Amino acid sequence: MKKIISTPDAPAAIGPYSQAVEVNGTLYISGQIPMNPSTKKIPGGITAQADQVMKNIEAILKAAGFGFGEVVKSTCFLTDMANFKAMNEVYGRYYETNPPARAAFAVKELPLGVLIEIETIAVK
Repeated sequence: MKKIISTPDAPAAIGPYSQAVEVNGTLYISGQIPMNPSTKKIPGGITAQADQVMKNIEAILKAAGFGFGEVVKSTCFLTDMANFKAMNEVYGRYYETNPPARAAFAVKELPLGVLIEIETIAVK
């Protein structure tokens, strides 16, 4: 059975999709951009943006009763691979041990002109 996950502690969907969907103990989190859910502002620079994305993911994980230790796969989208190292440093702070599988891609552009978006899958 499909359960829709939504929290005001992460940005609301900007289209016809859910923040996350849980099915049979697997949580699928839609790509998160670095929008602060309270102010609706996007911080400058890749380090601040990567940190905000991870905070948004954390809020959705928490709302669904999951944690970073249950994340099994992440997909990172960057508008510039020159930002990979800085993104990786921030990302690594959230996955200090047993990090999930991951892919990272350079893309032409992302919604609202952000530098990064990350989608996440977690399993209980």
